[in-house]
Amino acid sequence: MQENRAIQFQKNSDILKKYIPEQAVETIAKWVVEFDFKLKITKERKTKLGDYTSPRDGFNHVITVNHNLNKYAFLVTLVHEVAHLITFNHYKNRVAPHGAEWKQNFKQLMHPFLSTDIFPLDVLAALNSYLRNPAASSCTDVFLYKVLSNYNSDSDTLFLEYLPYNTEFIYDRRVFIKKELIKKRFKCIEVSSQQTYLFHAIAEVMVFEKKTNAQSNLF
Repeated sequence: MQENRAIQFQKNSDILKKYIPEQAVETIAKWVVEFDFKLKITKERKTKLGDYTSPRDGFNHVITVNHNLNKYAFLVTLVHEVAHLITFNHYKNRVAPHGAEWKQNFKQLMHPFLSTDIFPLDVLAALNSYLRNPAASSCTDVFLYKVLSNYNSDSDTLFLEYLPYNTEFIYDRRVFIKKELIKKRFKCIEVSSQQTYLFHAIAEVMVFEKKTNAQSNLF
């Protein structure tokens, strides 16, 4: 039994090294074994960075995290979901998903990682601010999300709020036009359908560049 746990720990460590800061690997690898959950690394999902599913139909806890997150965002997201697991173990479904119990567990789980050995200074400062009152997702904290995004490898995207009004942009392979700000979201028109959508200011988009005739002739 002990040998199996050691093998599983090493296997988990080898996988985690690809996705989180090296100094956090040992702790997270131990958690996977100790809390007995299956970690699934998934394709990018526009609506969430990760999620937690409680045990059912004979299966263990399952945590998923998007594969394309940078190592700091991946770690924060993973700890966020482990906090759900701990909360479920203690309270089942008797408490709110992101209530006081989850917030306390998330803060406690994040504490060992709050070091410059793991996070850069700017991320660490943003995290400390965020942890005063953690929200449903790090995406909902604009400051933390922007700081984490500085470490993304994709340099072709930018936040919608930085685009001038009436600029065309691409989101989820569709072309939109940025319009006015309505409360905290930007009104945007999808070019093909002319339907109106509301986008968060920190939606990551790509500027749409129309091909000129000369460019078109090249293909």
